[in-house]
Amino acid sequence: IKHDGITDYIHIKFKEKFQSENITKEDIFYYIYAILNSKDYNEKFEADLKKSLPKIPIVDEYEDFKKFLEAGRKLAELHLNYETVNTYKKCEITKNKENYKVTKMKFGKNKDKTIIEYNENIIIKNIPEKAYEYIVNGKSAIEWIMERYAITKDKKSGIVNDPNDWCNEVKDEKYIFNLLLRVINVSIKTMKIIDSLPKLNFDE
Repeated sequence: IKHDGITDYIHIKFKEKFQSENITKEDIFYYIYAILNSKDYNEKFEADLKKSLPKIPIVDEYEDFKKFLEAGRKLAELHLNYETVNTYKKCEITKNKENYKVTKMKFGKNKDKTIIEYNENIIIKNIPEKAYEYIVNGKSAIEWIMERYAITKDKKSGIVNDPNDWCNEVKDEKYIFNLLLRVINVSIKTMKIIDSLPKLNFDE
């Protein structure tokens, strides 16, 4: 966490609010991270967040502060280590053959998001709709993976970007496939944490 006058001021305000010297700047970082992921917060400040710096509320009860703090730690752990989170095990995976190369992933018929056609040989089914509620910069984390890991060609330079090259580099043909399943799991776990956050009440 950056140590500057603003950070010091926020730190002091939190310690004064809860009359505790045990609150660290790291605690405040995780508290804020949970606040920024809160549904109540995003609904309240959706318009403001598009044009100004976020306003961070201080909850009234110390117990609620601790709940946001612990949730923030869990969320940060998930989001920083998404590449090592376990793959989601409850999907139904159909394989015609073991071929994990991607061209462009797409949803099922009629844009059914419970199904992702990974490639012409592999289909992933029974993806919980809840997983798509985890939004990153206006788009679900799952859709970011689907868009990023696709073969693309730059119109001007003609340079081809092939994500399969990375699989070859790390010597893991299933890297992208497993990453998609990991992000599905991260998304579900994220929403479970977010749904457990205390309700935020804002003064008008």
